[in-house]
Amino acid sequence: MLADVRLEKSADHSDPVAGYVTAGGASRRFGSDKALVEFGGKTLLSRMCELVQAATGSVRVVAPQGRYVDHGVTIVEDRWPDEGPLGGIITALLATEDSGSKREWNLVVSCDMPFLTLGWLEYLCMRTLSSDVEVVVPQSAYGLEPLCACWRTAAAALLRAAFDENVRKVTEAMKRLRMEVLDETHWKRFDSAGQLFWNMNTPQDYESALRTFRTGQT
Repeated sequence: MLADVRLEKSADHSDPVAGYVTAGGASRRFGSDKALVEFGGKTLLSRMCELVQAATGSVRVVAPQGRYVDHGVTIVEDRWPDEGPLGGIITALLATEDSGSKREWNLVVSCDMPFLTLGWLEYLCMRTLSSDVEVVVPQSAYGLEPLCACWRTAAAALLRAAFDENVRKVTEAMKRLRMEVLDETHWKRFDSAGQLFWNMNTPQDYESALRTFRTGQT
């Protein structure tokens, strides 16, 4: 069994990575707000917030104005609602920058990835703290997984420049950054079934995820 990996603290005992959950999507294919569906006795939003909080020591939710105000979470208003996940990621980095925090890194994950684990997120953050790049991102059989990645706060300007040039695909904007890619030799130990980065887009995806969860196949 892999030894438990814990995120190291900086010298002043503050948490070195800011944590964010993005929940700005319209859930059009899902038919309702997928962040609020139940999974394992909790909403997906609550589940993801608890994981990110445990991994980084903090969590804020990037969402459109007025959304989730009654759900006990700290909201960062998405600066570009309905413009896709890249705008949410930039919003998160700018929020850290504007807060005056000395945190150089940000863990940003999507709210609809039910099989993420604390062990993996802690490992991702640990790897990030020793990296000299601008984004640390896992790569699965489906390609880069930018909706579960660590972004350097200073990368906000380069991402914003891409966004202002009408780039909306996250992986396209990432080409302007120095990247460290973590392939399956890094994440497979946390996910032998290959489901770690699986996300839910439709009601059918949700039912499939529930069946997998209930049968203990994760």
